[in-house]
Amino acid sequence: MTQQPIRREAVSDQLFAVLRDRILGGGLPPGSPLTAERDLAAEFQVNRHAVREAVKRLQQARLVEVTHGGRTAVLDWRRTAGLELAVGIAAAGHGPSTGDLSRDALEMRACIGADAARLCAVRCSDQEALAIAEAADRFAVSGPDLDELHTADIAWWRLIVEGSGNLAYLLAFNSLVGGALPVADVPDDLRAAELLDVEAHVRLAAHITARDDGAAERLARDLLSRSVPATPRKAVR
Repeated sequence: MTQQPIRREAVSDQLFAVLRDRILGGGLPPGSPLTAERDLAAEFQVNRHAVREAVKRLQQARLVEVTHGGRTAVLDWRRTAGLELAVGIAAAGHGPSTGDLSRDALEMRACIGADAARLCAVRCSDQEALAIAEAADRFAVSGPDLDELHTADIAWWRLIVEGSGNLAYLLAFNSLVGGALPVADVPDDLRAAELLDVEAHVRLAAHITARDDGAAERLARDLLSRSVPATPRKAVR
């Protein structure tokens, strides 16, 4: 199949995305050699500097590695790549692995939120617990507008994640709410099931204030799981 020349703007970025998608889609399977630099330059009609920059990004994403002797081999991305790969796929808006990414991010959100609530109940200061309870009370008097509730909900969860004292959770939270991972496109009925349950928000704050970490974890998981679509998905292989 003849490959069309890629656009000239941000050439190395485009080439990286094409090669990334080939790796994720299995066109370049784990253990296989990456297409030679000169062949990639000829295929895409770009200079070899752009190819080297694209390959460097593949290395940084842990999709390929340069072995002894200078051979560039494709890695098993399921074993080597990090969360930044999902962020990159989401930013590109396309690719062979995007179909379930939104659901996966929502499942991650529920898991992180549940454990953050547990840790917050154990670790947060009395002042932080009071702030969480007061934010829940303000949430309780919010109007029924889902977008307004969504904004208030993010601010409330930020207090909980910060109170957990877990920096990795906080950075993941920033990626989730900042749009780096696709969690915004939740159907309104699922959003409503989570956001309109004001009583659950107030109870969760009470569990944290009472230092009941088990109850906080269970309720947080139940609350956040309501926004996860129930459609079946294929397991990651």
